[in-house]
Amino acid sequence: AGAARLTKLRDKESDGRTFAQYVDRACHILAEEGLAQDHLVDVREIETPCGTCNGFFTLDYTSLCAVSIVRSGDLVLEALRRLEPGIPVGKILIQRDEEDPEKRAKLFYDKLPPNIQALKVLLVDPMLATAGSALKAIEVLESRGVPAENITFLNMISCPEGIAALRERYPTMHLVTLAIDEKLNENKYIVPGIGDCGDRAYQTL
Repeated sequence: AGAARLTKLRDKESDGRTFAQYVDRACHILAEEGLAQDHLVDVREIETPCGTCNGFFTLDYTSLCAVSIVRSGDLVLEALRRLEPGIPVGKILIQRDEEDPEKRAKLFYDKLPPNIQALKVLLVDPMLATAGSALKAIEVLESRGVPAENITFLNMISCPEGIAALRERYPTMHLVTLAIDEKLNENKYIVPGIGDCGDRAYQTL
């Protein structure tokens, strides 16, 4: 299902309305996958009309926290909030410096729940390219007492370079992605990718 939704996002001929529709559907799938990870569910026996089986229950929303890397992360955040209304929310504003040849990330703002160190964090951003923004966001979370093993990073499209950078620094962090693309190009964009997700979704190209 995810691959079919991503096809519409990859197509450069998709107009703003089409892109908005399909990014929402892809983010919904991603959010469902994220909430179903083993470390975020309780397993309990349930009774069916014909017998018994193990049932999988997402942890109570009060033990979770969705943290968006603004602004593209808000696309995934809204999908999570539809599935888990009332989930605590944090925001981290990070932008990559386009003047920097390495496109390094800069932190501008963060606002997080005061008890975030006690919560399981779903960190969300649609794209994992250089991993600069994700690494900076995880640094912020760590500074507030969140251990890496309590962080699950959700993204639609990733690449080997970004995954390797995350795994090197944070091997115990959890990662959920819908697609692993080929590589980064010379401008640090994912290939084949979908271009700039935020600009296409919000029509600010």
